[in-house]
Amino acid sequence: MCGLICLWNVGDEEMAARMIARLDHRGPDASQVLRLENTPVIMGHCRLSIIGPEDGAQPILQGANMLIVNGEIYNHADLRAILGKDNFRTASDSETILHLFRTGKARWIDRLDGMFAFVLATPDRIIAARDPLGIKPLYMARIGAGIAFASELKAFDGLGLTTFEAVPPGMLYDSRDGWRRWYRIPQGTAQAEPGFDIDVTARELGLVIDAAVAKWMVADVEVGSFLSGGLDSSIIAAIAQRQLQQAGKAPLKTFAVGTAGSPDLIAARAVATHIGSDHSEYVFTADDIVENLSHVIYHLESADIDLVRSAIPTLFASRLARRQVKAVLTGEGADELFAGYTYQHAYVDDPRALADELTRSLGTMHNINLQRVDRISMAESLEARTPFLDRDLIDFAQSIPAALKLRRTDPDVTESTGLTTEKWFLRKACEDLLPDSLVWRKKAQFDEGSGTVAALQQALQTLTGETGEIGREQEGALYEKILRERFIDSDLILKNAGRWAANRVAA
Repeated sequence: MCGLICLWNVGDEEMAARMIARLDHRGPDASQVLRLENTPVIMGHCRLSIIGPEDGAQPILQGANMLIVNGEIYNHADLRAILGKDNFRTASDSETILHLFRTGKARWIDRLDGMFAFVLATPDRIIAARDPLGIKPLYMARIGAGIAFASELKAFDGLGLTTFEAVPPGMLYDSRDGWRRWYRIPQGTAQAEPGFDIDVTARELGLVIDAAVAKWMVADVEVGSFLSGGLDSSIIAAIAQRQLQQAGKAPLKTFAVGTAGSPDLIAARAVATHIGSDHSEYVFTADDIVENLSHVIYHLESADIDLVRSAIPTLFASRLARRQVKAVLTGEGADELFAGYTYQHAYVDDPRALADELTRSLGTMHNINLQRVDRISMAESLEARTPFLDRDLIDFAQSIPAALKLRRTDPDVTESTGLTTEKWFLRKACEDLLPDSLVWRKKAQFDEGSGTVAALQQALQTLTGETGEIGREQEGALYEKILRERFIDSDLILKNAGRWAANRVAA
């Protein structure tokens, strides 16, 4: 996992050095800025070594081509065998991108399986692309007649730019051919077709999730797992622990955070005991939030209330995990794939609308939940991996009828509130992994289950000097004030920030 910047037709190495320096938290293991000879490109890269730690330095310079990558290519071993191992100079998974490009095939990028953002330069072209759902970030800005790319917005701050924007998920930019969408999220299925076998499909889903976890565990360093005690992270941790045990390896390291006595800490402890993981936890307080709130907002690059709230426990979990591992698994994506949000209850009687909403919500993850996970974990030099967003798992999950993802508890009762079960099909597929009390535990938002909301109220009172309850409007104003204090071009940062409420659509 890394941070990257690129300048095309902008011959300013000092600017490039300043930009990559602002991203050094993303890659503390090595940093380098290179200019490609006889080509109008300068690339900068800071590296967190995960795969090929000995010889995977970037930018990768081979002949007339130069490449920088942020992310992981999980099928790199298969691609290496197909492309010819003798063509490779390093053990880095990133090098596969360069050799795929050199095949000259029109859809070479579609062969990549993983989470990634990259920029590739030839003497006459610059090519940039982002993974299917935008797990890894990539931003683009125009500088005169040139183009600049960066992993985070803060790299552009203070450069006097008038605009910058995110490269959309699943998109590729080619300075010769323009934009093209190389990946489209498969449309979700609404109802079960005749002959659909729930038990057989549930077992198959379990196998697909198992394969996704195995793929996303690939690394040359130890991989741990966040464990909130909720369904999603518990499923991932249970599968990962089982795979490590079967391979005769040390137990999975799991990490949980929360305020003293919070539901998440209690539930995570129970899960860790059940699966046999090597468990660590951190109890945070309102004072911890006061001390770290500005840090959270600066790295999050957003003042959205809900994103900030959920980013706070993510910071403490990332900081805890980074003391022991360089990479962790997370449960992000399960709610969007399997209908895990409370607002989706409004769709319980309209499976077609629910399927459409799940498909739409998958396409918006990049600038809300995935932005939170990437920015906050990378602020602590920790790689976060999201097995639920594996391409094969997305394809399979989208083929499962939405009518089976969100189900009425009592079909004879017409009111939906409190009478529906979120992620019903996912629970059924994984009910043998965990105790019933946990598989069917009512979902709680990360900030609620961890106790963040209550502790945050105390922290806000300290920060504002007020004793009464701090409302959302005042809370949001404080976050925006903090963000404006941390950035020079704060209007542009705020303009590009995702907003959680805007990404929910009422039925």
